[in-house]
Amino acid sequence: MTDGQAIACNGKIELTDELKKILLIEKEIRKVLIGQDYLVNRLLIGLICNQHVLIEGVPGLAKTLSVNTLAKTLGLAFKRIQFTPDLLPADILGTLIYNPKTGAFLPKKGPIFGNIILADEINRAPAKVQSALLESMQERQVTIGDETWALEQPFMVMATQNPIEQEGTYPLPEAQVDRFMLKVKISYPDRAEELKILRLMARSMPVADINIVASGADIMTLRDSLDNVHMEAVIEEYIVDLVQAGRNPDSYGIDAAHLIKYGASPRATIYLTLAAKANAMLQGRMYVIPEDVTSLVFDVLRHRLIPSYEAEAEGLNSDDIIRMIVDKIPAP
Repeated sequence: MTDGQAIACNGKIELTDELKKILLIEKEIRKVLIGQDYLVNRLLIGLICNQHVLIEGVPGLAKTLSVNTLAKTLGLAFKRIQFTPDLLPADILGTLIYNPKTGAFLPKKGPIFGNIILADEINRAPAKVQSALLESMQERQVTIGDETWALEQPFMVMATQNPIEQEGTYPLPEAQVDRFMLKVKISYPDRAEELKILRLMARSMPVADINIVASGADIMTLRDSLDNVHMEAVIEEYIVDLVQAGRNPDSYGIDAAHLIKYGASPRATIYLTLAAKANAMLQGRMYVIPEDVTSLVFDVLRHRLIPSYEAEAEGLNSDDIIRMIVDKIPAP
């Protein structure tokens, strides 16, 4: 977001203190991160919407750096969990430790007790471990023994998947991956960006100190403002049509019924609405435009719209089918 993007229908508007801090957050992140504007935008959207983000990309694309830097700019507790096949639920949630002096069991909290959690290569751990993490994401609490603790807010999980390695992995079931608001696919930098990365990062000493320019309270204030972002009825109907078309493509004149195994649930409708509102806020607007929706529809739907075997046989994935839907349904 830039100052020039803070425009309302009747001219320029005054940026709120919270939105000014978003600008400062992005400026701090740019000290160590070249490119990846798309990733940073999606991370901020997830944080503002109080939801979680699944990131897919090959190793070395600054996924960990992006998440860690975001946490530093907000002064929040960052925890990184490396998922491996031998990981146990207790390694994430915590466990009870016996104290021989008192004869009591004392809780030892796991790394889930943080603000921003990076679940690195989440599909490397078996289903029981995945479920332990995803339950914490949904319930926002952890039970160890007989005691339950609410997780501190803001709380957000950003999980990564490596798309090029499938050996020794445990793919997340559709019902579990549906708990992520967005599935973000990131790619390689272009030549100019990679040259900047070389000049900035190819050194032995730390690149720059990251300053705390906002706080968790600022994020909570932005969350409270989300309901004040205006969305016209025609845009609400557009969102519903996009999701409905994935379930009943024939009703919208889209020849894709044979390509779709399952469409997205109403959760996709809710998340696309919230994400569009958050994106409008990040652009300095308190109203949603159709571009807010179309820019996020792939991130919200790609892990919820399940292609059929016939689609896979034709070399089509969920993004291809979503593109067919977006091209067919006119934006208001």
